[in-house]
Amino acid sequence: MKARKMKIIGILHLLAALYLTEACGLKQVAETVSYPQWPELPAIVSGAEGQFISHELGSRRNYSMLYDAGTMSASWVAYPLCEADMSSGREESWAYDPKIPQDSQTDVRQGYGVEVSTDGYSRNFYARGHQIPNADRNAVEGMMAQTYYSTNMTPQIQNGFNGGIWSKLEAAVREMVPPGDTLYVVTGACYRTRGGNEEIISITNRNDGRSLPVPNYYYKALLKLSKAGDRACCIGFWLPHKAYKKVKYSDFTLPVDSLELLTGVDFFHNLPDSIEGIAESNASLDAFISFEL
Repeated sequence: MKARKMKIIGILHLLAALYLTEACGLKQVAETVSYPQWPELPAIVSGAEGQFISHELGSRRNYSMLYDAGTMSASWVAYPLCEADMSSGREESWAYDPKIPQDSQTDVRQGYGVEVSTDGYSRNFYARGHQIPNADRNAVEGMMAQTYYSTNMTPQIQNGFNGGIWSKLEAAVREMVPPGDTLYVVTGACYRTRGGNEEIISITNRNDGRSLPVPNYYYKALLKLSKAGDRACCIGFWLPHKAYKKVKYSDFTLPVDSLELLTGVDFFHNLPDSIEGIAESNASLDAFISFEL
């Protein structure tokens, strides 16, 4: 899986081959792409429906994503997370993403207006689910506002997922931030596993009449990197998208290299080969939490 990986030392990477790949069941054409060497970034795949964009506030990077206009959602969102990013409070500012043409986005300024039948809940609906949570950026108003862009949203079951197990996982990730240092996060929405043929249902957004596919899975990949850059530890989470009750997010941990097999995404591509294999094979959440930088 990693034999063809290219690592080029410098500020920018260059993927120089043209080939077909399949990520989360959505075929894309990979082409030459230059991009920053940030630790959180997966290998960049750009194609007819994939566009790499990054949001900043001044000189401070906020988050990056691979945006798929076909699904009107990000395949993944990657970002650094540190204590200075987080505070308290929520100021909603739902908006279109200024870096993507509006006709390639869906209108999320109001809720989707779509109910869904789920086990264990008398009523349920699809929420506008953040991939980078607003609470991961609520210490800086301008950075938090960017988390409300349409491109950061997917239709996510509210009761038992968005407002339940997924929210608890997001809060737990914030608790895993090393004091005085950085946690690197990738969050993704997956419609099909690599090579899979799962059914993909769609909803109609009441705001603009657009048809939106609903992800079948959500995942997170986390990275801690030593201050010297010579050691690392990773952990992954993989959750089928449904309403849960009395289930712990910790039941859904897996090594990042297993997550790569499911998604077709090459996570933390910029890690040196000498430490990447060991870091991505870790299967213990406790070992990840206790990893010392």
